[in-house]
This record gives sequence, structure tokens and C-alpha cells, in this order.
Amino acid sequence: MGGEETESGYPIHTHDVIIIGAGLTGLRAAIETVDAGLDTAVISKVHPLRSHSVAAQGGMNAALGNAQAGDSWEDHAFDTVKGSDYLADQDAVELMCKNAPGAVIELEHFGTVFSRLEDGKIAQRPFGGGMFPRTCYAADRTGHNILHTLYEQLMGRELEQSKESKGSKGSEGSKGRKRGGRITFYEEFFVTSLIKSGISSGEKGPAKGERCVGCTCINLADRTLHGFSCRALLLATGGFGRLFTRSTNALINTGDGASLALRAGVPLKDMEFVQFHPTTLYGTNILITEGARGEGGYLLNNKNERFMKAYVPKSMELAPRDIVARSIQQEIDEGRGFDNKYVLLDLRHLGKDKILERLPGIRLISVDFAGVDPVEEPIPVQPGQHYSMGGISVGNDLATELSGLYAAGECSCVSVHGANRLGGNSLLETVVFGKLAGQGIGKNLTSSGSGGRVGEEDKKAVLERLSEEAERVKALLTRDSGVKMAGLRDELKKLMFECFGVFREGKKMEEGLEKLLELKSRYPEVYIDNKSTVFNQALIYALELRGLFDIAEAVARGAIARNESRGSHARTDYPDRDDENFLAHTIYRLEDRGAEGKAKGITEGKPEGKPGIKPEGKPVLEYLPVRLGKFPVKERVY
Repeated sequence: MGGEETESGYPIHTHDVIIIGAGLTGLRAAIETVDAGLDTAVISKVHPLRSHSVAAQGGMNAALGNAQAGDSWEDHAFDTVKGSDYLADQDAVELMCKNAPGAVIELEHFGTVFSRLEDGKIAQRPFGGGMFPRTCYAADRTGHNILHTLYEQLMGRELEQSKESKGSKGSEGSKGRKRGGRITFYEEFFVTSLIKSGISSGEKGPAKGERCVGCTCINLADRTLHGFSCRALLLATGGFGRLFTRSTNALINTGDGASLALRAGVPLKDMEFVQFHPTTLYGTNILITEGARGEGGYLLNNKNERFMKAYVPKSMELAPRDIVARSIQQEIDEGRGFDNKYVLLDLRHLGKDKILERLPGIRLISVDFAGVDPVEEPIPVQPGQHYSMGGISVGNDLATELSGLYAAGECSCVSVHGANRLGGNSLLETVVFGKLAGQGIGKNLTSSGSGGRVGEEDKKAVLERLSEEAERVKALLTRDSGVKMAGLRDELKKLMFECFGVFREGKKMEEGLEKLLELKSRYPEVYIDNKSTVFNQALIYALELRGLFDIAEAVARGAIARNESRGSHARTDYPDRDDENFLAHTIYRLEDRGAEGKAKGITEGKPEGKPGIKPEGKPVLEYLPVRLGKFPVKERVY
């Protein structure tokens, strides 16, 4: 493994850049840092090709104007801002939408096989909330295609570096890549903590002289702890869908990056905004792409009615996701669903040929997991958690408050999605901001002239944290009784879906937070039966659970304090949007218990932990104004 040395019994790895997460964001950033001549490590708790990006189906937005002339980045930006319920920062949206066409063309040149129109141009389909059909796609396996393409690009660079190490001449690699850039993958490594060096003020947020210098990990193969030192670290860990019982997300999506950042003193932003996808497969909650409705699918209730005409008669099934999800849930709640649990997505009128060409994956999923062939009968669907608009608070340069720490992709909040993400903008965000993060890190490090050396204080910080993490893992493994991890996790997921789901109400959320804090107080008593050193997934699940509690509290407190309905945050007791008081981002951080900080809208609850357990920080809410621009705030109508 790259850059390895052993000190005090722990393997230590030193790299210029560490990227945590090997989905689209992480891989796209790695291409840039390697090409900038930097020694780059990518750490992932699964093989890169098993990252959740592989499950993205519908497509990626860009104003190419291939399917319908007249589209522009300005139109794309307006749709995005309107879709966000005007909570998106408009300069960030402009940055993303301007870069969208170039990002798609670049992926094509990298080797992504997009579906085509008859004239040979990249095909584009309609998605909810868009004025134009601008979603570029590869049938219904778009994420799969892009992920494989980016991984292949890095494998090519790895092959080049192997040739260089054998003495090939020349100062630069192919396509202008600077000689010396390296890529090392640490597959099936679970990150347990971020490491800071410098002096902390003990007050709100990281101290001015404090910086991120690395992380600690567990190697799943043998349970050994590893330390990593670096000059810059990028979090690209994806979302936290597994906080909810019904989710389209992979089992690995447990909000690790957001929890790591929060515990390092970095604030989270807009965590209350959680997207519930309208169409997940009843029974398993596997995603049924919005592309199915983009191709012309109908939503039907138990009266065989296309019920969306009662909610948004103009947009019908192609309204934004938050509106469609609420409409479906209302139909179910009011008794017009099937078995009071689901509605139907009807594709039969599209015909077998179109389904096989445009939606082959959806047909396969429906047959394999529901016993339903959409060519012959409708698909049973229900809303399920799909995406997190909130995340680690970053600027347009993807830097956090902590020097040396960056975040991009779904784990971050730039914010380009605001209160509701439009379908097709997620894949776009990963590649645009993954690239920008990599470029920014490369520029900062190559211009710093530090030579990539890690100081003695940084090494000391790594070793100290390794010792602390070893004690934490040991305590968990030696505990033979207490609270069962799986049962506690299931209670948490059920609570979050019931109290902080599609529809929310103040009293119910307050009761949910109280129960949440009670569950969290039981975490120090968690134990697992599996003590194995070889691929001990029970240990990883138990460690992930601590992070899920961090995320759950951030979601709950933000939702309770936001006394309005906006985008995905739909409160039955505050049904209207309140721009006067809440046209602002929620900032959530953990403050040292002894520090004096300003809190706005905080909801106090039971203290965390039990006697003998040191409190980890006091939750604090603040608000940050939305950065407006050329699109004035107005009523959101479709």
C-alpha cells in the first residue's frame, strides 16, 4: 500500500491528498489531483464499483438543446432555483449549470456511452420541474455507465504511473498529466475519525490555526487500525438514506462524512431537507427512476384515476419530486391507495419496444423483486427516502471552515439544491463539483511549495488519535451484554420515518426528538456478538450507528425549528412558506459544553449519554442568509 510506514505498531500512510469515498464525486476529484501531479489516496468501505453512484438511473441535466432547441444554462438555473423553493444559493447554481454541458461532453470523451437520438446526438428526456427535456441518459443505468468510465480513467493513470516507475522518460504523462501524480486505492477501509493539528480555541468552530491532517481507518479484512497523513482531505461519502426505514439508498449510505465533519467541529447545513422519491418499489423500496414518468408513465390510484391532475393539472406526473411524493402519500393516507400502502405506475401504453430500449433496468427490477412485468401490468410504488439536500457546509470552492478539509457531492451542501433537488441534478453535482474540488485542491497544494512533507506534530496527532480509536473499538468488542445494536438501529430508522417523513407536525416531531435522545443515550451500552477479526461487518454497523445518531439529531432539530413549509420540508401545522423569517440556511454545529455560543431556534432536550460518559457537544442552530441573484423570489407554481 502506498506511503506505508509503521510506528508504534500502527501502519501509517502518507499522501498529498486523501479522498474518502469512491463514488462519482471522489473519482472525478481524483482524476484532477492525479493529473496535477499529486500523490492521491482514495479510501472506500466498498470496492469503488460498488459505490452507490452505480445505482443512479435516470440521467444528468445539461442544457444541450438536443431534444428541443432553445434551452440555455439560464433556463436550467431558473428551473433549479425554482425547484429548490428559492433556498438554493444562486451563484452556486449558476456555477453548476454553466459547467453542465462541458461536463457531459467530457464524460462522453472519457468513454461514457450515452443513449442517442436518431441524428446521433446525445439523447435527452424530460424530468420533473424542467422547462426543456435536458436530462442526458444511458438507458436507465446512467450512474453505472459514468462510474465505470471514471474508474477506467483512473486505472489508466495507475498503469501509466507503473510504467513511469519502471523508468519511462518524459516530464509529463499522457494528455498533459504532470509526472509524479499517483493514485492508490484503499478498498474496504472504514474511516473512524478525522485528525486535526493546531491549537483549538475551545469555542465555536475550528480555531484559526487548526487544520485537518488526516484520518484513522479500520481495514475490514483484518480489523487493523491504520493512520493516514495528508496535506488535504476531501469528503465524498454520499448521503444518509439508511437513517430511514424506507430508502432507495444502499446499505453503505449511513452519513459517515457528515458525522466525521461534525465531530471535527465543522457545521452542517440544511439537514432538515430530506428528499422522498415518489416512486420506490413497494416491498423493497428500490428506486423506480423518474425517467419512467419522463418517458410518459402514469400514476394511478385505486379508482384507476391519474390523480396528479387534482394536484398539479399542468405538470401532472412531471411535477418536482417533493410535490409528487406528497400527492402520492396523500392519496394513500386518504384511502385511495392499494391496501393503504401504494399506488400504481403504469407503463403499459409505452409499448414493449420502448420499455426495453429506454427502461430495461426498471423492467428487470420489477420482474425480479415484485414479480411484475411492466409490459403487462403496472408497478406498485410508494414514496421512500432518496436524497439529502443538506450536508457539510461548504462554499463554492468546496472548502469547509476547517483548513485542509473539503467536501463535495451529496455529503456536502454548497447549496445548489436548496429545499428540493430536481431529478437529474445529482449526477451533475457529483461530476461538476468533484472536478472543481480536485482542481482547487491541486491548485492550492501545488502552489504552496511545502513539498508534501508531513510535520512531526501532524504525525504525533495521527498516533494519538489511533490510540484513542483503538480504545473505543476495544471497549465495543469487549462488551458482552447491554443493548443489541441491530434492535437500536431499527428503532431509530422507524422513528425517523414516522416523525420526520413526507409530512411533519410540530408536536409529533418534538415527541420524536425526545424519543431519539432516549435511544441515543443507550448507544454507549451497545454490544455485538461477533468478535471476529475478519470482515466483521457487525463492528462496522455499530460504528456507523454512532454517526446515524449524529445525523438524526441534526435533521430533527433543524426540522422542529423551521416553522414553515418549504420544498421537501412539509409541515401540516405551518403549511405556508415564510420568506420573512426562513429564507435562510440552517447551520447546525456541536459546541463545546463550556463555550459561550449564540444559538437561534435551538430545541433543548435530554442530555446525551449516561453517568461517566463525557458529553460530546451542545447542539447549536444558527441561520445564514440565502445568496440571491438574477431570479427574484416568487410563489412556486407548476
